[in-house]
Amino acid sequence: MRILIVDDERPARDKLRRMLASEPGVTAIEEARDGVEALERLPAFAPDLLLLDIQMPEISGLDVAASLPTPAPLVIFVTAYDEYAIRAFDANAIDYLLKPYDQPRLQRALQRAQERLATRPAAAPLPSVTQLLVPERQGTRIVKVEQIQWIETADNYVVLHTAGGEPLMRQTLAGLLDKLGPRFIRCHRRAAVQLSWIASIVNLDKGDGELVLHNGARVPLSRQYRAEVEARLVSDCKK
Repeated sequence: MRILIVDDERPARDKLRRMLASEPGVTAIEEARDGVEALERLPAFAPDLLLLDIQMPEISGLDVAASLPTPAPLVIFVTAYDEYAIRAFDANAIDYLLKPYDQPRLQRALQRAQERLATRPAAAPLPSVTQLLVPERQGTRIVKVEQIQWIETADNYVVLHTAGGEPLMRQTLAGLLDKLGPRFIRCHRRAAVQLSWIASIVNLDKGDGELVLHNGARVPLSRQYRAEVEARLVSDCKK
């Protein structure tokens, strides 16, 4: 089992690492000092389980849990505050370790994670993320996925077009679409759109077009992606 420890306090991370080192089912351990670093480490490390603190600066553990990509690792919250328990389980946590905990309590939590991993259907789709955490100079912006109208590439970044602004996120378009799930569809090599925002299609030359959104914005639609976009719009209308 591959485990990512996420805690802003070094002693807490060190304690967990020492305790995990003696557990036979643990195959790899990495650490993150905060929520932003945790989300950045996910693609390369691909943990099976997050041991996640709740109270951290800028981004709480609950916000991290709501921003996990698909497929998502399991989550066990590790915290000194018992008042978050209900919200933790609402965030689909499989356990809640209250500090200070001992080795037997940690072992029970790990056993629960191993049992869940063993019974998880490999092909079962997991829910897409509901929000994105976007680091900015003054802190971190939380962007609700439902508020994203369309997305376009900008060098090594993507621009999230929302009614509240156009934050930049260091991410590939393909990687972001994997997180966001089927509500978004690529409409151009440099753009994707949330299907529910499309109001109409304008025809241009040579099979290309533009998607007119409900707010009046126009998004490029290349002929390469046009058939798929139209098929998805028809399919959604039938639901």
